[in-house]
Amino acid sequence: MKKVVLIAASLLLIACGEKSTDDLIKDKNITELKNRKATIQAELEKIDAALLNGNKTPESEALVSVVTIKDTVFNHYLEVQGNVNTKENILVQPEFSGTLTTLNVKAGQRVAKGQILGKVDDAGMSQQLASIENQYALAKTTFERQKNLWDKKIGSEIQFLQAQAQMISAQKSVAQMRAQVAKTVIRAPFSGTIDEVFVERGQVVAPSPQGLMRIVNLSNMYVSTTVPETYIGKLKPGTEVDVFLTSLGKTYKGKVRQVANFINPSNRSFGIEVSVPNPDNLLRPNQVAKLKIIDYTINNAIVVPTNVVQEDGEHNKFVFIATNVNGKSGVAKKVLVKVGKSSNNVTEILSGLAANDVIVTEGVNNIAEGMKLNF
Repeated sequence: MKKVVLIAASLLLIACGEKSTDDLIKDKNITELKNRKATIQAELEKIDAALLNGNKTPESEALVSVVTIKDTVFNHYLEVQGNVNTKENILVQPEFSGTLTTLNVKAGQRVAKGQILGKVDDAGMSQQLASIENQYALAKTTFERQKNLWDKKIGSEIQFLQAQAQMISAQKSVAQMRAQVAKTVIRAPFSGTIDEVFVERGQVVAPSPQGLMRIVNLSNMYVSTTVPETYIGKLKPGTEVDVFLTSLGKTYKGKVRQVANFINPSNRSFGIEVSVPNPDNLLRPNQVAKLKIIDYTINNAIVVPTNVVQEDGEHNKFVFIATNVNGKSGVAKKVLVKVGKSSNNVTEILSGLAANDVIVTEGVNNIAEGMKLNF
């Protein structure tokens, strides 16, 4: 049918003394070609409309489904993908190189912050510490006796000052040696679970990329991702987020806890962190999560199923409503609408509809204005 129209239109133009399409193409007459295209498209749209409504008369009937519109809260979501992580997931390293004389934990064991995980041979530093502590005890006793004499105006001031200086020096030496000995003791930096142990007791250890063991805390989980810079101002700490874990098939309720202050110039995005509760300890670092972040909310919104919104030949959006409703029947009416955002298969209607309008939800492709509707 469209080919016949094109041929007829071309013959009509030639009969009127105008150049053929082939001549216009040959002459590269762009302006005239655009005008001719618009004319032919307008004719085709008329034919399409006639074909669409050819079997639809005001007297015909259609079986449809309808729903009465009610005011509702409409939320629009930004959907992005992110990775689950935790800041408390580290490889424990020894601060002192030597033989691992004690290993107190195994994989899967729960540990508390500060708990001793193991100990490295201190290479005789404990004996040195005991000797320095004895020297400090002697210096302290000497100072206290010298002070008693000085308080009674006995002895010289220089003797008092020398005793004080010796005691302070010995005290600092004890503190320094204790700090060195403490480095041979390996303690848990935070409460968590020993995920893996890479060494055995008696092994010579030193700081390495592998470390001694991995400790993980799953009670402080979060999801990190990036969002386009157009959402600056729409996201802030406390914004609620639906976090769907594809591997678990579960949705968790999280909140934005951090919004980055830096825009990545390569992709014009910024990072966010979303805290996620982990009551069942099912979350694991590096799991993939899908985030639904509310970036737009309006109360008392008019929304309709997205699939009922249609577009006519003039690019106007419209829906069908049932008017003159009497029981389970009514009359179809085409209503032009202005649409807003869409989310979760529903579309916000900014104008054209009101609460309590009866909208056609199923069978919209088989009706025309004025048709009798049964529902």
